[in-house]
Amino acid sequence: MNRVLRTFAVVLAMGPMAALAQAPAPMALPPGVFAGERDIALATAGAYTLDEMHTAVIVRVSHIGYSQSVFRFDRAKGSLTWDPAAIEKSKLSASVETASITTNVKGFAEELAGENFLKSKAFPEATFVSTAFKPVDKTRGKVEGQFTLMGKTKPVTFDVELGGAGKGFDNKPRIGVHAVATINPQDYGLPSLFTDPIQIQIDTEFEKNP
Repeated sequence: MNRVLRTFAVVLAMGPMAALAQAPAPMALPPGVFAGERDIALATAGAYTLDEMHTAVIVRVSHIGYSQSVFRFDRAKGSLTWDPAAIEKSKLSASVETASITTNVKGFAEELAGENFLKSKAFPEATFVSTAFKPVDKTRGKVEGQFTLMGKTKPVTFDVELGGAGKGFDNKPRIGVHAVATINPQDYGLPSLFTDPIQIQIDTEFEKNP
């Protein structure tokens, strides 16, 4: 009986090791493709262009006090001039096509882009132009700037966090960031039913220009 118990204990002990031995090796990245790292030193100086295919512009809006409605804008563009030796001298400009808003409420995106809300035909873009970069630590900072929506411009500050930086691919280094800001909807002429601040959340990558 003791021999059986000892054998059973050995099998149990070796089980996890056997599973690890049989686990597939992590998939290697293709040649010339490098993963990003949370190391700001890997963000080399130069001019960068926003990668629209790896950008998400998310807006969180109070649904008349019941929940947070989440909208996404699918078309954006931008440029970044990055100077790690003097971060405060860095510059950013970006724009979003307001008609590119999407929502899972059928037909509501078209209404939001229309005359009652974003007035996309008259004001096709919302823009942000930086006025100051202010580092907080090695991976976080604040970017102050002027945000324009429906022809009205107000100062807005984004809290920015480094997602990753590195060699990117095709010999084009990349910087990935997560940025969050809030705006007062009445500052931009949005309807009074928007009573709470609106949160803008951006996840994006910038690719270094050749």
